[in-house]
Amino acid sequence: MTTSSRSSHQINRRIFLLGLTSAGALATLSAPSFAKVAAIESAVAITKVYGDGQRFVAVAVTYAKAIPAEALSVDQFSVAGRTVTDVYPSASADPSDRIDAGRVVIVALSPDDADASLAIKAERQDDKSSNQQAKGPGGPGKAGDASIADTTWAVPHATLSQATIRLGDKESIADGSSETSAVTNLIVDDFQQLEWHDPETGDVLAYNLFVPKGYDPAKSYPLINFMHDAGATSNEVLTTLKQGLGAIAWASPEDQARRPCFVLAPQYGEIIADDDSNTSSMLDTTINLIKALTEQYSIDSNRLYTTGQSGGGMMSIAMNIKYPDFFAASFLVACQWDASLVAPMAGNRLFILVSQDDSKAFPGQNAITEALEKEGATIARAEWDGHWNDEQFRFAFDTLNAQGARINYVTFAKGSVFNEGESTEGASGHRNTWRVAYSIEPIRAWLFRDAS
Repeated sequence: MTTSSRSSHQINRRIFLLGLTSAGALATLSAPSFAKVAAIESAVAITKVYGDGQRFVAVAVTYAKAIPAEALSVDQFSVAGRTVTDVYPSASADPSDRIDAGRVVIVALSPDDADASLAIKAERQDDKSSNQQAKGPGGPGKAGDASIADTTWAVPHATLSQATIRLGDKESIADGSSETSAVTNLIVDDFQQLEWHDPETGDVLAYNLFVPKGYDPAKSYPLINFMHDAGATSNEVLTTLKQGLGAIAWASPEDQARRPCFVLAPQYGEIIADDDSNTSSMLDTTINLIKALTEQYSIDSNRLYTTGQSGGGMMSIAMNIKYPDFFAASFLVACQWDASLVAPMAGNRLFILVSQDDSKAFPGQNAITEALEKEGATIARAEWDGHWNDEQFRFAFDTLNAQGARINYVTFAKGSVFNEGESTEGASGHRNTWRVAYSIEPIRAWLFRDAS
């Protein structure tokens, strides 16, 4: 090979090698390169109240950067002991604020998980003692006696783990974890916690008050008063809101959109009504509180309503007897009273709901409705199934309502208020009545109708 040929060959080989190097560099540059974005900023536990009480249902995770829905999947998140059912962006910590992309990501958890319920049940030798209707002639005590709640409520806490989230071609959120550092209680947090110092009775009554969002003093609003059962008697003011839907249902966004109203939920620290048909001074204290609220807010005194479960229903009956013209209508759940005393409420609008598995309230309400009929009241009767869905309850309500009676008396068929596999012993038939009762929307709507 000549010198000229060797030089030419060396130059071509050098160019070839440079070409390979350049091609490699280009290949390296064109491969995906993910820049790490800031990880989790905070995590908040979300609770929701169901018919049987408060549950831990989601974690709201906040990031430094908005995350699109398509970048998220259930497999990217885990919470120890819980089942992740959905993951999506939200405009806030409220799971109903779902959006296409946002800095807040809702990690929904199954409400049916064993660890979802936040209820801590008190240990009792006799399950019947947890409910005033089932303990015996005097219930858990006499009216005015102090009592201890049969359930307390844990503060939810969890550690959330998150796998890598890819944001397009060039960014990703690295694996990470975070502990919940705060709690959002859906609807419960919308209530104010206050105290009423009654100048007439001398009582001090803690209470929860929901003021309609966008409250306008130029308008007139109804008020619904919910009173809890003896098992929720407590000095912890939020107990009545966490135990079930009795107060919560009326303050839900759906109900408020249809029927804006004030919701009053007193928290009693004593037995307010007993099985001997006696009440404590809290009867007048609660009435006086309602009167004071009608003066403080634009509340229509002709559209005041009361409801209650067990002891709270008994107090509602006693209020209707003593002040028969005070409430426009009443929803009485799983309660009874001395039938010989109920004549003053014969002209009232009442919706009575009880389970045939309730050993006291069922025969008690049979006696009450018979006594009211003797006073000239017209009563529509029906038997419902506690397992029905919303559509079935609606149909059954419409059928009952067509009778046009001022008093509706509905009993849940025997065995129909129990969940599958649940014990039917003790007071289960009694307590499960209100687990279902306040979920029936047509009854809630009925209460607010104009009196005729």
